[in-house]
Amino acid sequence: MSTLQGRIAVVTGASAGIGLATAEHLFKLGAGVVINARRADKLAAVARQIDPSGKRVIPVAGDAGSSEAIAAMLAAARTSLGGVADLVVVNAGRGLKGSVTDSDQSQWEEMIRTNVLGAAKLMREAGLGMAAAATAQGGAWVSSPRDLVVIGSVVGRHVSPFSSMYGGTKFAVSGMVEGVRRELGPKGVRVTLVEPGFVTSEFQGVAGYDPAWYQGVVDRIGPVLMPEDVARVIGVVAQQPAHVHLSNVLVRPTRQDYP
Repeated sequence: MSTLQGRIAVVTGASAGIGLATAEHLFKLGAGVVINARRADKLAAVARQIDPSGKRVIPVAGDAGSSEAIAAMLAAARTSLGGVADLVVVNAGRGLKGSVTDSDQSQWEEMIRTNVLGAAKLMREAGLGMAAAATAQGGAWVSSPRDLVVIGSVVGRHVSPFSSMYGGTKFAVSGMVEGVRRELGPKGVRVTLVEPGFVTSEFQGVAGYDPAWYQGVVDRIGPVLMPEDVARVIGVVAQQPAHVHLSNVLVRPTRQDYP
């Protein structure tokens, strides 16, 4: 497989967890990367950490669910990295402990706005930009891979009562990804759903999971995934020749039996 030299990436939710690991990995493979997260100071520090030169990792702070922030990310790819983003990782999202009947209802709207509406907005804007660039190339698109990679979840495929409200948002994401794949694939854009199982990161704390419960899960099925494991999968997807598409990847810890 090739490196990602010359590719222009955008990664949301890049200040921690899967997003941070993915930005680091894509940069090491040769891509220029626009990174996004809400925490401007943390994001700037991450950019310096990954690329001390400040030339090939560009921080764009803002709410990934905001149309304005999305426009700013894609504009930064053009102005700072020299072209249309051709590797966009839709990662920003948040979890929520509990089911439809017992989760904190006051958090539903924010989660749906970020996980579903924000993801849809970025898929739309980035996908249309890539499709236009591929169409302009005509038959030459086969020499220029273009990837829209969306982070789903194992609980978006397999219902789990301990997180069914969050899982519902990832069910929605999986449906959107397949629809966009069918629309943009014929135009030369690969749209991929990556569905991780248990990954240790900031996610558990933000979602409100009891630390003792999560430690019990780790003790039972560990070692669980780390963000770097998911980042490597994304790298493999993006490095395929343009005519080859790994459209759906479900990645679990080896000993994870459920979900």
